Amino acid sequence: MSGLVDLYSDTQTRPTAAMRAAMASAEVGDEQRREDPTVLELERRVAELLGHEAAVFLPSGTMCNEIAIRLHIRPGGDELLIGRETHPLVAEAGGPAALSGAVITVLDGDAGRFDAATLEAAIEAHPAADRYSPNPRLVCVEQPTNLWGGRVWPLAQIEAVLDVARAHGLRTHLDGARLLNATTASGDAPADVARGFDSAWLDFTKGLGAPVGAVLTGSQELIDGAWRWKQMLGGAMRQAGIVAAGGLHALDHHVERLADDHARARRLAEGLAELPGVTLDPATVETNIVVFEHADARGLAARLEAEHGVRMGALKAGIVRAVTHLDVDDDGIDRALTAARAVLA
Repeated sequence: MSGLVDLYSDTQTRPTAAMRAAMASAEVGDEQRREDPTVLELERRVAELLGHEAAVFLPSGTMCNEIAIRLHIRPGGDELLIGRETHPLVAEAGGPAALSGAVITVLDGDAGRFDAATLEAAIEAHPAADRYSPNPRLVCVEQPTNLWGGRVWPLAQIEAVLDVARAHGLRTHLDGARLLNATTASGDAPADVARGFDSAWLDFTKGLGAPVGAVLTGSQELIDGAWRWKQMLGGAMRQAGIVAAGGLHALDHHVERLADDHARARRLAEGLAELPGVTLDPATVETNIVVFEHADARGLAARLEAEHGVRMGALKAGIVRAVTHLDVDDDGIDRALTAARAVLA
């Protein structure tokens, strides 16, 4: 056995040699003074890619979510409507409540994807004229869903949700951490998915393989506000072109290859589904995330790593997640399946 097959998350990717070279040779300047040409180019390209007017480079996707939510939510009882088990709910330390004072209403739907009727019912449950209710204000969509197994929202479903939000005067935000995984799987253009939202963002530290950074997009007015919150939450990154260059390299070289991760995830799912004690429908694996049920999820993950050098994540009791990425090749999938067969036999 040589090396760890790390399927814990696609955040475990390491920059390739070519990406490191691009970063080392990047032209830089003071980002806060808008004098870093590499940062400016990354912001321009992501804004264009997502169909928005402007963008800001941020250290993380969590900052993108939290700044966007803070810009949309007003003091005084505004309500955030969001799918169950989404990142702002389970992985941002209560940020929407702590930083924005949001009242959070969770919407149920198939694999985290609520529909227009569910959103309509939630809005009508809290009429704007009712002084006893929170004010419905912001709708958040995660595309694709993460903890539900990388499931892709159909574009028509997103558009129907946006139609309901607009009809009620609500703001909308797209958590696009793995948006390019979703569009690679669906064939939709990223701008077709993102442009209807008031804010949207893209992460570079997951399947795209960069070490740092995400880009939040929206109107120029919204991005001006985002810069103010960026300053309050930590300030500029100065000569950030060194890390922004990783994002540019990823856009040029790592997008089309996301399809390879999807194919490997499907092959992993097909092999796992044949094993005793595993509950998994491979047909639900649409991107690079495989989520399956096993009664002893934590024990299974511990044995796979300790005995075979294969790391997966036990999300909670009975649920295991494995995520493919550019550091896991076909041999890595073979090793993972061999290990799973040995442990589960």
